[in-house]
Amino acid sequence: MNLNPNFSVDCVVFGFDSKKLKVLLIERELTGSNFQHALPGDLITDQESLNEAANRVLEELTHLKGIFLRQHKCYGHPDRVKDIKDIEWLQNIREKPQARVITLAYIALVKLNDFKPKASSFAHKVEWLDVEDLPDLAFDHNQIVTEALESLRQDFENRKTGFELLPEKFTFSQIQKLYEIILGRELDKRNFRKKILKEKLLIPTDEKQSGVDHKPALLYKFNKSEVL
Repeated sequence: MNLNPNFSVDCVVFGFDSKKLKVLLIERELTGSNFQHALPGDLITDQESLNEAANRVLEELTHLKGIFLRQHKCYGHPDRVKDIKDIEWLQNIREKPQARVITLAYIALVKLNDFKPKASSFAHKVEWLDVEDLPDLAFDHNQIVTEALESLRQDFENRKTGFELLPEKFTFSQIQKLYEIILGRELDKRNFRKKILKEKLLIPTDEKQSGVDHKPALLYKFNKSEVL
């Protein structure tokens, strides 16, 4: 497999646990038994397309496969790799650690309960972290996550991209929380309910929540004919 030393892909994988928006990160091992979080990503090969590379890299590092990925944005600043810990780490895994690397970032949305990622390859660990409370990530990955979240917000308002984060059946409270988390603001419950019902985005089911210590809420499904 001939890796291209100048082009890579990074994947911003979002998930939602009914309370907070999460992003999937790998943990890379630095010198001296230290670790740092990073987005799942790696160099592409000369034989594959960009989409093929994104799917391969994600599967190799996290064992995730068969999920929707869309291209987000290219990052190619000359100083993307300037931190000494980034340079030292690259020296251990790449033939040309000093090569300038341009990366194409991808965005993915997954249902947390449907996927169980696990670390492999050079990823020491893989875990979901709160997108609003991230540590100092490798390279320019904090910037990539911030701009991917802004892109998700725009697509959510304009195209309703983001509903993929919820389970197949969900409560009204869950969808309102998703709106609030992605848009970054609180919404009036009564006005939100009127707006959603007017848009005919939801289909009520005959089912209610189970295993809860309060009055079970009615479950809904998306009206895909209105979403797509």
